[in-house]
Amino acid sequence: MDISVVIPLLNEEESLYELHDWIANVMQSNRFLYELIFIDDGSTDTSWSVIEELSEKNKSVKGIRFQKNYGKSQALDAGFGIAQGRVVITMDADLQDSPDEIPELYKLIVEDNFDLISGWKKKRYDNVVTKNIPSKLFNWAARKTSGLSLHDFNCGLKAYKNEVVKAVKVSGEMHRYIPVLAKNEGFHRIDEKVVQHQARKYGVTKFGMDRFINGFLDLITISFLSKFGKRPMHFFGLWGTLMFIFGFFSAFFIGALKIYRLASGIKTILITDNPWFYIALTSMILGTLLFLAGFLGELIIKSNPQQKHYKIREQLNF
Repeated sequence: MDISVVIPLLNEEESLYELHDWIANVMQSNRFLYELIFIDDGSTDTSWSVIEELSEKNKSVKGIRFQKNYGKSQALDAGFGIAQGRVVITMDADLQDSPDEIPELYKLIVEDNFDLISGWKKKRYDNVVTKNIPSKLFNWAARKTSGLSLHDFNCGLKAYKNEVVKAVKVSGEMHRYIPVLAKNEGFHRIDEKVVQHQARKYGVTKFGMDRFINGFLDLITISFLSKFGKRPMHFFGLWGTLMFIFGFFSAFFIGALKIYRLASGIKTILITDNPWFYIALTSMILGTLLFLAGFLGELIIKSNPQQKHYKIREQLNF
């Protein structure tokens, strides 16, 4: 199979027929062997009925229906898990991503041997204040933190080698950082392509301003995980040890100073009346706790199997 197109969606009943026909025409005109995977992330409209109808007419259409709304990352993870194509392409269901980009994206992966190509919506048709400006700030921070020189981390239109999507585990709201996750797994041939962005034709966006706040919080998380996610003891253990040593030697100094003054007949105060005693004690306690956190983190990593954070209700054409 040449291409798997993975499309997560939530309440996009109006656009699905048009999107399907557009993708099918592109695939047929380029003679691609393909599968079109729709993941219904708990829609409350007739989106699933539309997918059922499309799957009956076109056996290349496959569907996954979640029990409830779990989020875009979980939908992509489910699609990645069953994608069979040599190249996996993701796009949104709102018709703002153009399927006409598929042949060029496929070529970049297959012929130019890139691991991942991320779309760059250089010219956007979104609201400047609520989307464009926050998006620029978010992408600037992501570039500085990740070391990847991409202009649009959050573009839904991306192309991957199949082995890339099998290697990355997308959960929470980490779909924004799939290029970073791929880089962390050892895939370094990552680039971007300017893609056409279209104004939303049907419905309304499913994302509000809170996605940018969540995005920056996730950026902090993934920055930490990229460095210490598989070796938490290197972070917690290091700081725990340093704090414990600081507290221990501070307490030792306070005790030694107390003994010296008593031996010299110098008037002194009780150790418990010295504020440095509590600083030293607190440092030793926090150091011990941080060390234990690192130790427990190592145990969890080695003993906890990968778990799926979603429940599939129905599947079509599998």
